[in-house]
Amino acid sequence: MAPYLLGLRLGGRRVLVVGGGRVAQRRVPALLAAGAEVVLVAPEVTPALDDLIRDGRVTWHARPYAQGDCAGAWLVQAVTDDGKVNGAVAAEAEAARIWCVRADDADASAAWTPASGQVGETTVGVLAGGDPRRAAGIRDAVVDGLRDATLEGRHSRHKPVGVALVGGGPGDPGLITVRGRQLLAQADVVVTDRLAPRELLDELAADVEVVDAAKIPYGRTVTQDRINDYLVEYARQGKFVVRLKGGDPFVFGRGGEEVIHCARHGIPVTVVPGITSAVAAPSAAGIPVTHRGVAQDFHVVSAHIAPDAAASTVDWQALGRAQGTLVLLMAVERMALIAETLVRYGRTPDTPVAVVQDGTLPGQRTVTATLATVAGVMEAEAIRPPAIVVVGDVVAVAREVDMIRADLGRDP
Repeated sequence: MAPYLLGLRLGGRRVLVVGGGRVAQRRVPALLAAGAEVVLVAPEVTPALDDLIRDGRVTWHARPYAQGDCAGAWLVQAVTDDGKVNGAVAAEAEAARIWCVRADDADASAAWTPASGQVGETTVGVLAGGDPRRAAGIRDAVVDGLRDATLEGRHSRHKPVGVALVGGGPGDPGLITVRGRQLLAQADVVVTDRLAPRELLDELAADVEVVDAAKIPYGRTVTQDRINDYLVEYARQGKFVVRLKGGDPFVFGRGGEEVIHCARHGIPVTVVPGITSAVAAPSAAGIPVTHRGVAQDFHVVSAHIAPDAAASTVDWQALGRAQGTLVLLMAVERMALIAETLVRYGRTPDTPVAVVQDGTLPGQRTVTATLATVAGVMEAEAIRPPAIVVVGDVVAVAREVDMIRADLGRDP
């Protein structure tokens, strides 16, 4: 019997996910992107899910499934590794006439999750009789065709080998490169970062292994040495490995270390550049990092080490004297000290500052201040990572554009 495809509008609707493992890790970001109010029931969760929970985006009940959990849900996802638990969840949902997707048994599932993709406002969903890899391949062909207006599928005579370091871009899944998305679709294993576009994981075929290599600040983390080992171990098994990273692999992404490690073990590596958030986040907020007559250079600095720390290798004195734009990554918790340091070394207290949180994502927001006021403004606005800080007169360019638009609105 052929399935009936239906597009669900989940905005503001409760979706229950039972299970906190790798399948849940793939499904939850897509549900959040659809606006669902996700309730997660599981004794334990992966680091990536833990990150979403800590951000308040997912409600987590840290316990096993219990009868009655399906009450009030519009959709249920049973994604544990225990068939009996999934069966019990599905039975409760069926009795309550709630659609339920079982990850472990497609034949016993009341609903299936299609291989999905999005191009602009067009969403593509493909079911292929229970064959997830074929469904993903057809989906990719349609999506690629929609992107270049040819509707021709992607053809590959030879399966890639080794490791591909793919820059996922600044957060919006639509900003990954075409090449990066193509390689991701051919992966046997994906080793992913916390800041990589999570919605892309839901586009993977069901048999693709996803390795969570999240580095959560002051939380659970996977060491860089272990990540390096993952790449070599899986590649030696004959699997094509995609190392999916946020931004660009070589901009504070430790991509160079991973390439060197693979080279030492004879593993071929393909590097796919990505759009770094250091430039993308300001651009998304309307702030050019360079602007004729304002700034002809910009400096990108990782501020994860405080300016007064002995381990810091940043020349803050030179940055204080410089006239160009300063883009700071990982600076939220140290902004008061950073602002004080820049003023001490030459920047004026009234230097414009913009802070862009969740750049390119639906929740993007920008606050503006000066070096004298930025720490207080960030605290008052409850700014949290990930956020990019832009210091310099280019911040005023975005204000000028806003004023022009406001004037045109008042006097067409």
